[in-house]
Amino acid sequence: MSVIVVKKRCPQSHRCPSLRVCPVKAISQVGFLAPVIDEDKCISCGKCTRYCPMGALQVR
Repeated sequence: MSVIVVKKRCPQSHRCPSLRVCPVKAISQVGFLAPVIDEDKCISCGKCTRYCPMGALQVR
């Protein structure tokens, strides 16, 4: 399983709120672009997916 970013669902007009909840700091974001998941760090815990208000982060 891995976490993916569905860019069409991400408004890309704000700081990603899921950045604050990732326990291993696997999410990064440049400016207001879509967040990027570092697959080497991600433990697929799902916290970011539950915190994303737009449902742009999904576990697959």
